[in-house]
Amino acid sequence: MRILGISAFYHDSAAALIEDGRIVAAAQEERFTRRKHDPGFPANAVRYCLAEGACAIDDIDHVVFYDKPFLKFERLLETYLATVPGGFRSFRAAMPVWVKEKLFQKKGLRRKLGEIAGSKSWDGSLLFSEHHVAHAASAFFASPFQNAAVLTMDGVGEWCTTSLGHGNGKRLDLLKEIHFPHSLGLLYSAFTYYTGFKVNSGEYKIMGLAPYGRPLYAQAILDHLIDLKADGSFWLDQRYFDYCTGLTMTSSAFHELFGGEPRKPESPLTQREMDLAASIQAVTEEVVLRLATFARRETGERQLCLAGGVALNCVANGRVLKEGIFDDIWIQPAAGDAGGAVGAALAVWHQYLDKDRAPNGCDLMEGAYLGPTYSQEEIEQRLTAAGAVYGVLSDSELISTTVSALMEEKAVGWMQGRMEFGPRALGNRSILGDPRSPRMQKTLNLKVKYRESFRPFAPSVRREDVAEWFGLSTDSPYMLLVADVREEKRVRPNLDEEALFGIERLNVPRSDIPAVTHVDYSARVQTVHRETNRRYWELLTTFKERTGCPVLVNTSFNVRGEPIVCSPEDAYRCFMGTEIERLVIGNTVLRKEDQPAALMRDYKEEFELD
Repeated sequence: MRILGISAFYHDSAAALIEDGRIVAAAQEERFTRRKHDPGFPANAVRYCLAEGACAIDDIDHVVFYDKPFLKFERLLETYLATVPGGFRSFRAAMPVWVKEKLFQKKGLRRKLGEIAGSKSWDGSLLFSEHHVAHAASAFFASPFQNAAVLTMDGVGEWCTTSLGHGNGKRLDLLKEIHFPHSLGLLYSAFTYYTGFKVNSGEYKIMGLAPYGRPLYAQAILDHLIDLKADGSFWLDQRYFDYCTGLTMTSSAFHELFGGEPRKPESPLTQREMDLAASIQAVTEEVVLRLATFARRETGERQLCLAGGVALNCVANGRVLKEGIFDDIWIQPAAGDAGGAVGAALAVWHQYLDKDRAPNGCDLMEGAYLGPTYSQEEIEQRLTAAGAVYGVLSDSELISTTVSALMEEKAVGWMQGRMEFGPRALGNRSILGDPRSPRMQKTLNLKVKYRESFRPFAPSVRREDVAEWFGLSTDSPYMLLVADVREEKRVRPNLDEEALFGIERLNVPRSDIPAVTHVDYSARVQTVHRETNRRYWELLTTFKERTGCPVLVNTSFNVRGEPIVCSPEDAYRCFMGTEIERLVIGNTVLRKEDQPAALMRDYKEEFELD
């Protein structure tokens, strides 16, 4: 039994193939089109999934879409009618698209699937899942838990913005919901917009900026913007927002409350933006903690599953774990809309088809390594065609050579095995560095990633060593939990350094691994497991043997505004357009100084800024 899940037409389009309850393949469309957050029909991702499953579209038993378009249209119409005449501009902009395309999405999907099949229309079984059902299913059915509370939090689906569910075996029931326009995701996005970052893209920048600031505006948010109840339910005062009726996120009342107009994108950051980021992060954490506490009390479960875009807030996730509200937490690595493709397909398998879950104690995501891979022969053919100069090493030589480069403080592009599904690079499409270097964080941000200097990098650490270096004793394979660097690994600033504020604190070393230690001593930890990524685990093991440190800097293999690389050609282009010094693809090693000068390129301007 094969089920194809599809998410599309908003942002982060993706496809996923489920075969007899097992996730065979999953990928985001952006990785193929090279357009970040590509919202279009995921034709390339569908073709990849079919190829990975060795099947054709006509071999698929059910295709399921992650949204119900008519419910979303109902929400839009009711919102516009409730805000007449204020919402007319937004209504006028949205309606032509809905009338032309989205109201007839079923027909459009059949046509797109037909194109893949080589016909005018695909006439197989086409199903639709509610948005938050897809999110919840992606969290619970993919998790290792047979019973769990399930929280989903995002901007908005059809009507729902936050849901509490209860998973028990093959049953998943949504018990409580909060509806649009009251949305934790949209509240966070309002501050993303106000501080000058791009909505649906820059939210993680707010999270990274928050430790540089002080939550001076948190009480103002709680007093004016959000009425937060003890159980985590909330109501947003729409006088301060413009996402219902206008074409921006915030209103003039919002600007008056916080003392000025929104920051212009790419203009210098000030302490005010840092304090605003700290404030909305603090409020978000409080909401999530109250929701989690209520979920524990309402369901009686000791395990929690999380999905939806807000579940990518790894600082809030770390707070929930640290507070001990649940014994264990599992977060869907593709928690945003892309993961809806997986969730919709799993919901059909377990709830529509009533199939049991396998009690294997492991999650179904297989380390999130669900995307394309390339054989050594393919890698060499593609690099040769690109004009690259490379050498081929044995497994042991490859690991040793890469560790040597890292110890020399070189930035290493590392492409191995299957591409990750979701927004995080987890050791297969990564740029790696030595975390002990006090220069590595700044070098990678400014010379390799071409992004804002304040943004932190994540540590990859062998699972068996995590508790020695971080305040974490559980698995964190998907880089979705933040924990503190252990006290004995920290370096205390001197009095002058301690007195610094804001971005001035950036270059103060704070631990034995300064490149991955944020200004508040926190780190977004990825635990690396021998069972799911043996080559990356072996790299960490050899690095530990030679340095005493089982940690590496791990950031996604791309530059700002670019999707994570997918193919050898993508990796080579990024290598040649940045100051990455070594590129390792499969067993192939490339040195920057050996490459033809004619192939060097300026990569900074090739992608729209995120």
